[in-house]
Amino acid sequence: MTDLKKTILLVSADRTATGSLEKLLELNGYRAWVSTTLAASLSEIRRRPPMLILLDRQILATEGGRRDQFPPAIPIIVLQPFDKSCGQDECLTELDAGFDLVFCSPHSRELLAHIRAILRRHNMPSAAPSVLRVEGLTMDISRHEVTVEGALVELTPKEFRILHQFLLAPGVVLSRQDLLNRVWGEDYALEEHALDVHIHSLRQKIEANPAKPIFIVTIRGVGYKLQSP
Repeated sequence: MTDLKKTILLVSADRTATGSLEKLLELNGYRAWVSTTLAASLSEIRRRPPMLILLDRQILATEGGRRDQFPPAIPIIVLQPFDKSCGQDECLTELDAGFDLVFCSPHSRELLAHIRAILRRHNMPSAAPSVLRVEGLTMDISRHEVTVEGALVELTPKEFRILHQFLLAPGVVLSRQDLLNRVWGEDYALEEHALDVHIHSLRQKIEANPAKPIFIVTIRGVGYKLQSP
């Protein structure tokens, strides 16, 4: 029987590239599955969810793929074809959309290192409950849902991750850099303003009066904290 904890799904129509990646992964102890279309990959994931997905950027461009089509618990690395340039704006857009990494390097050892690092972050043992709440605000991790006073709130993947960090430590002040490291990863040198923009958007969705927030409050000169109303 296949060990699903060791499987990686490759989503790409480039058979030459997937052949090389399959060999690389299998030589390093992983089992690789290949899907050549977005629709086929989503069907495959429902039958046997992998531990990680390597997603060809061309699939995103040609088939209109989105992060929220995939289970939020499965990390996804977007692969840029090595013979094409990787624009910073495009990379930031995909990271903000919830993808875990946009990889543009032809170096296989670097890709393997990123895979191991991402899997360590996602597979850390945790005793955290599947439902987190403060008064009036609830997050159901397993269902990927957030409600405020019982009303469902639609969050982007990044907003969900930011709120998750707050709910794991209610009342604790989290610095901007700490939040950036936890949500985007330590490999990315993003400006703190990018986080502030996401916090602003999150407040618009969960606060009754975003101008006077009662959940996510700013600690001037330090960062933010989640408090109970």
